[in-house]
This record gives sequence, structure tokens and C-alpha cells, in this order.
Amino acid sequence: MTRSLPLPESSNEHSKSERVYRDLRRRIRQMDLQPGSRLRKNEIAVEYGVSRAPVSEAIARLAEEGLVDVFPQSGSFVAPIRPDQIRECFLIRTGLEVEAVRRVTQQADAKFMEQLDENLKSQAAAIRDNNMELLDDLDEAFHATIFLALKSPRAKRLIDVTRAVLDRPRFHSLHRVGRADDTLTEHSRIVDAIRTGDVELAGAAMRLHITTVAHIIENDVAQTEKETRLKSVK
Repeated sequence: MTRSLPLPESSNEHSKSERVYRDLRRRIRQMDLQPGSRLRKNEIAVEYGVSRAPVSEAIARLAEEGLVDVFPQSGSFVAPIRPDQIRECFLIRTGLEVEAVRRVTQQADAKFMEQLDENLKSQAAAIRDNNMELLDDLDEAFHATIFLALKSPRAKRLIDVTRAVLDRPRFHSLHRVGRADDTLTEHSRIVDAIRTGDVELAGAAMRLHITTVAHIIENDVAQTEKETRLKSVK
């Protein structure tokens, strides 16, 4: 495992669990922890300087998001990337995000538009610095800004769980030649559409973005599966 800094002694149990959860999620997303990797609670607890309880809570959250498989009596393992789950999550994400942007377009104010514009500027800076980790965080923040404007906690939780399953293949796709610039272009079109106040245009811009991402990821996963089969035959 990649070495992580221990948590401060002053951290309470909730903040410890949150820190462990976020760092493990990041490492799974970036494939530092490969699919099938065993998550040994005692080792993780020592690594982060915490007891087993925060580690157990963090792993339970990751399991709820489909990023970790927990087998009683056997242990916890980083979940494989499952094509059927990816397709299902894109179905859910398309429906939620298209409707979300349609509703947000009807109520967008200057402060909201400023948040989106600042996010786009930060995305552009991350691309110039070739910082794909930061770009991925900003991508997540961009979509979260739209959902938070709806003031619908249940919808936000559902989209968070859905996006978690897509984290690994989505992060990998950003390293494709030209994909980072295309992501910024697609996000910019969404913001421009919201700015016009045209509900249908905003919905279409979001649908195109999600469809494009889905197509790229499904192709990547299919290619990976093909390569894995060829290796197993040799």
C-alpha cells in the first residue's frame, strides 16, 4: 500500500473514519489499490495511526458504494470493475443529471453561475499543469455544485453512490490524449446552456456529456476484458 500519514491525535472518531474513507477511496480510484487487493484492517489501522473501528466504518462505506467486496470469514477486497454495474450506473446517472440540470437552469442566479465559472477556470488551470488528480476532483465538484443547488439530499446521496462505481474507469479515461480538454469543453457547453435559461438546451448538453463519457468508459472496459482474456489463453 502507498504510505499515508497518521491522523492527528486530536481527531475524533468520526473525523478519523472520514479521513480513512476518503484516502482509501482516492487510492482505489487512482488504482493504487488494484481490484482484488485485500484490505487488512490491522495493517490499515497501523498505517493511519487509528484503531480498527474507524477502518471498519470506512470499509463499510466503501462496500455500500460498490468499491469494496466484504466476505464474512474471508475479509475485505477491492471490488473488480464490473461492466454490468457501469452500464446500470450510467443509466441512473443520465436520468438524474439531465433532470437536475433542467431544474437548475430554471432557478440559476448570479452566485450559482459564478461558482460554475470559477470551477471551469480551475479545470483549465489543472489541465495546463497536467494535474489529472485535481481535474478529477474538480469534475466531481462541478456536478456536485449542480446537485447541491437542487437542495435534494436524497438525490445527492444517490448520485454520489452512482458516481463512486464509475470513479476508477472515469479517472483512467482522463489520461486519454485530448480527453481532459474535451471534458472542459463539454462542461463549458453545459454552463453556457444554463446561462441561456434554455431548459432543453441544458438538458441536451448534459446528456451529450454523460453519453460521451459512457461510450469512452465502456470501450475502455471492453478493451481491458479482451486483453485479460488473451493473457489467460497464453
